[in-house]
Amino acid sequence: MKTMTTLQDLFVHCLKDVYSAEKQLVRALPKMAKSATSPKLRKAIEKHLQQTQAQVERLDRVFEQIEGSSRGAKCRAMEGLIEEGMELQQQDFEGAISDAALIGAAQKIEHYEISAYGTLVAFSRHLGLSKAEKLLQKTLDEEEEADSKLTELAETEINIEAHAMTEASGQDGEQLG
Repeated sequence: MKTMTTLQDLFVHCLKDVYSAEKQLVRALPKMAKSATSPKLRKAIEKHLQQTQAQVERLDRVFEQIEGSSRGAKCRAMEGLIEEGMELQQQDFEGAISDAALIGAAQKIEHYEISAYGTLVAFSRHLGLSKAEKLLQKTLDEEEEADSKLTELAETEINIEAHAMTEASGQDGEQLG
């Protein structure tokens, strides 16, 4: 691995990392959508897949602007988040409880992306890369919107249904205390 001595070097490294993360997500999101039992959740994940594909294209444009290559990085963090989410989906959860677990896994991914893009926006601003900054800010805005929509879906529907399933089964959380 090349020694990083400048903010530009770090920016390119982080850009490659997030590019790898997005490419991994393009492969994982269809599986996540398929495992959703809620039509609204499935639709939200499918919409995010389309956004993710556009985000990869945006990253390609940033690499063109800085005359760099997207090759050379593997985002281990995203690999772990996806693996953890897939393991959770293999549990014997049903219906809304499975969807609540899926939302939790998806939000971990969104929070990682929000952090990564926030960092890239700040770096691009300091480096005077205004075109890259605008492209990365658009993606950051999309990631924050996706997270917000997942929260809203969880709070207004999925978690309520999951809790109702829990109450119907006779388990009410008192055992947690």
